[in-house]
Amino acid sequence: MGMVAITYKVMPDSKVDDVSAEDIVANIQTLHVEPFDVQLCEAKPLAFGLKFIQVHVVMADGEGLSDQFEDQMKSFTGVGEIEVLSMGLL
Repeated sequence: MGMVAITYKVMPDSKVDDVSAEDIVANIQTLHVEPFDVQLCEAKPLAFGLKFIQVHVVMADGEGLSDQFEDQMKSFTGVGEIEVLSMGLL
C-alpha cells in the first residue's frame, strides 16, 4: 500500500468567539499518531489580520483515511471550513 501526502487549508470558524489560530494549530498537532503523520502545521496570514492554518499530513493510501482525518480536525473547537490544497501519492 502506498502513501499519500495531503495539504489542507483550515479556516478558523468566524462564528466562534475568541478562537485563536495558534490554539487550532496546537490541537491539530496532537493528531500526530498512527496512521497520520502531521509533518507541518502552521498559522499563516490571509488578509486584514485574518489567519488560516496550513496542514501537511502523510498517511497510508487507505479508503476513508482522509475523511477520518478531516473529521478529527473538525471535532476541535474553532475549526471552520477545511479545503484540500493538494494531494499526491508518494
